[in-house]
Amino acid sequence: MLETITEKTKIAYSVEEMSEQTTLSKAFLRNEIRAGHLKVKRCGRRVLITKDDFMNYLNGENKDEK
Repeated sequence: MLETITEKTKIAYSVEEMSEQTTLSKAFLRNEIRAGHLKVKRCGRRVLITKDDFMNYLNGENKDEK
């Protein structure tokens, strides 16, 4: 079990890493986070985007209904 956890499988990305992976700009991602459209996890000063939250964002499931 520990072996599967320590494999190089990323479950969360920084804004910069997500920008590189998706070709979306860092500014666009930050605006979506600020608007509440893209959920993030905060670890101290780090802002992390999980794979699940990003997939939900792409499917339109994270948008706040106002």
